[in-house]
Order: sequence, then C-alpha cells, then structure tokens
Amino acid sequence: MDKAITIFKIIFDNILAKPEFLIGLLVLVGYLLMGKTLIESLAGFIKAAVGYMVLQIGSSGMVKGFNPILNGLMSKYQLKAAVIDSNFGFAAANSAIESIGASLSWTMMVLLIGFAVNILLVALKRITKVRTLFTTGHIMVKQAGFLTWMVFFALPGYRNLTGALIIGILIGLYWSVFSNLTVKAMEDLAGGERVFAVGHAQMFAVWLTNKIAGKIGNKEHSVEELKLPKSIKVMSDNIVGTSVIMLLMFGSILIALGPQTMAEVDPDGTKGILYATYILSKSLSFTVNFIVLQTGVKMFVAEITESFEGISSKLLKGAVPAVDCAATYGFAAPNTVLIGFLFGTLGQIITIAGLVIFRSPVMIISGFVPLFFDNATIAVFANNKGGLKAAVILPFLNGVVQVLGGAVGVLMFELYTFGGWYGNTDFSTVWLLFGFLFKTFAIPGVIICMMVMLAIPQIQYWRNKENYF
Repeated sequence: MDKAITIFKIIFDNILAKPEFLIGLLVLVGYLLMGKTLIESLAGFIKAAVGYMVLQIGSSGMVKGFNPILNGLMSKYQLKAAVIDSNFGFAAANSAIESIGASLSWTMMVLLIGFAVNILLVALKRITKVRTLFTTGHIMVKQAGFLTWMVFFALPGYRNLTGALIIGILIGLYWSVFSNLTVKAMEDLAGGERVFAVGHAQMFAVWLTNKIAGKIGNKEHSVEELKLPKSIKVMSDNIVGTSVIMLLMFGSILIALGPQTMAEVDPDGTKGILYATYILSKSLSFTVNFIVLQTGVKMFVAEITESFEGISSKLLKGAVPAVDCAATYGFAAPNTVLIGFLFGTLGQIITIAGLVIFRSPVMIISGFVPLFFDNATIAVFANNKGGLKAAVILPFLNGVVQVLGGAVGVLMFELYTFGGWYGNTDFSTVWLLFGFLFKTFAIPGVIICMMVMLAIPQIQYWRNKENYF
C-alpha cells in the first residue's frame, strides 16, 4: 500500500495537482484519438495548458489581491471568527487533523481512492449513469482534506484505513455525481452543445439554479439587455464598469481601514506610495486579473471542447470533462459575473450583520473564493434562464446561505477554534446535511449518503433516456 501511495503521490504532484497539465494531456490524447498528427496534438497540449495557466494567474491574482483587505479587517477590528473560504477551510481542516494526532498523509490516500472511484464510475457509465470526469486537481486536494476532517470528527472510531476508504468513496461519489448534475445546465448555457461540465464546489447550486431561475425571472430581460442611462452608458464597457465598481467597493473598505492598518498587513504593497495610489492600484488590479482570467478561459475551453470528442468517442465513451467553474464565464456577458459577485456580497454582508445583531455564538468573515466564484457562476446560469431578475436574486440568496451554512458548519464540526470553513455553497448545503447524517447515525448515515448519491444519476437517466448519453 505504501508503494502504491508513493507512486500515486508522484503522479498526483506532477499531473493531477497541476490541472493545466492534466487538461493538456486530455487534449493531447483526444487529438491523437481523433487522428491528428503528433505536432498538431502537441500544439493543442500547449495551448490548453497555457490557457489554463493564464486562467490560474488571473484567479490567484484576484484572491491574493483580496487577502490583505481581509487581513486588515481582522487586524483592525480584532475579529476572532471563522473565514468561509476554501483556502481557510482547508487550512483549518489540516490543523484540526493534526490536533488529534492524525497524519495529513491520509488526505493523499483519500485522493487516490476518490479519483479511482470517479474513473470507475465513468468506465461503468452504462450501469452507473455517470458521465463526468472531474479534472480540477487543486479543488480535489482541498475537498479531500476538508472531508477527511468531517468524517474523522463525526466517526472517531474510523481514524484509520477503513475511514480513509469511506472518505475516498464519499468524495469520489461527490465528484462524479454532482459534476454529472451540471451537464444539462451547461448544455443549456452553451446553446445545446455538450462542451463540458462544472467541476468545482457549487455544482448542486448550478443544478438548482438551472431548475428554478426561469420561475423567478424572464430570460428575455437579461443582463445583456440592461439599458443604462446615457450619462453612465460608459459603465457598460466591461473594463470601465468593473474598475469603477471595484474602486467604490474596495476603496470604501480601504478608507475605513486606513493607511496604518494596511501598512502593517501589506507592507510591500503600501511602501513608498501615497495611500490613494494604493487604493487605486488595488482596485484596478482586480480588473486586470479578471481580464486575464477570461483570456485564459477562452484559450483552454476551445481546445478541450474540440479534443474531448476523441476521448468521449474512443477511450471513455460518452465522458464529459468537469472543469473549473470560471470556464463558464466565457458563455455570458462580463457584467453578469460582476452582478453575481456584488449581490452575493450584499447577501453575505446583511446576513453577517444579522449574526452580530442576534449575538451569534460564532462570527463569520467573508472569504473571496466563494464570494466571487460561487455567486458569479450562479449569476451566469441564473441569467441564462431567468434574466437579470434571477441573476440578482439567486446570488443574493446564495450569499445568505453561505454565511448561515458556514456558521452552522463551524459549530457542528468545531472548526471555529481553527478559524475556517469550506465556504463554497455545496459545503454549506449538501455536505452540511451529509455531515449531520454522519454525526447522528454514524455508519448508517454514511451508507444513506452513498445510496442517495448513487441514485441521483439513475433518476437523471430515467427522466431523459433519449439524450442522456
């Protein structure tokens, strides 16, 4: 077993944990299976890998740009609370695992089992009805680590190999089944084409949004049709609109924090420049990273869409790649993403204020990853089916759910002492319910969760046999 884990760790560290190379290899194999020359296939590998790396630069730049602001809020106001963010949640879970004397190497074993489960379910898709292969490696690492703590905490008697097997099956089923739920939603977004599925941490939210958005609003009145007064028509320009809104949002927070606080938490960023310059730079850098992210999306989506036809027709027949949620932004107007972010933020702020007013036993701090990526993604799918109204209401409600779910989760799994919760929507809804079943019913609760997940694709298939595969 140790040797197998060592081999898997090498493969994971160099391929699976590097999603740009995993996506590149899928493109390479897909083109070769389609009969393209080695040179053409290698060119596809390069374009897909570079495109994904560009996406990551934009994504990480946005997160890094927000972190000093978050640290400033925690420093100035002495907030002792849990941050609802995948990065903070992963770090909190790792600290919790170490606090009980367990090794973090369990996470690697969980990854091995989970990824094997995903491949097996796709290979047996005629039986399992699972079509999606989860390819977002960095997300897999965080989710495997976080779920390891949830199960170890709920089932202390299974902090062993049996427990790792249970966790691996659970996370493998989640990657397979919930990314599979997004296939139809993504088809609707892409005008009927089966390009890819979503492989992130708001997959249940994507499915639900696609189901209910049309009942909330009218897609004929979409974000794209938003009519602005002539005096502010310049705001319809993606770069200008994003920059102005972020200047107002980040600027107001940074003014409240003041130069002294930011000099302490971000000395390199503030050194040698006026505070006004720092505020302007911080705000505009968000726009820069957002444009970079969109550029990367266009590059790699074009390659994976074309090349995966070879894999789905010859290797894993009918398989669909599940990729980062940011890839969906290329199918919507840029303002849709911004609207989701803003109204998700509003929902979180109001709910956090409610926690303060009603003296919640735990304080929640917004984290950037769920704040932006969950709510922006929900807005994209909401606008597609329910227009502007749905793109405003659903991210707002999701922001409320993220905060309330995070507050319940950190208390239920005692992560408030470690300062974080995996704040993405699925972990404040689906995994919160699953976690309750683990804690309440132990192994029978785990079995119930597994059976529910196995049943979901079967129900999907029976409701749409003709077009399912």
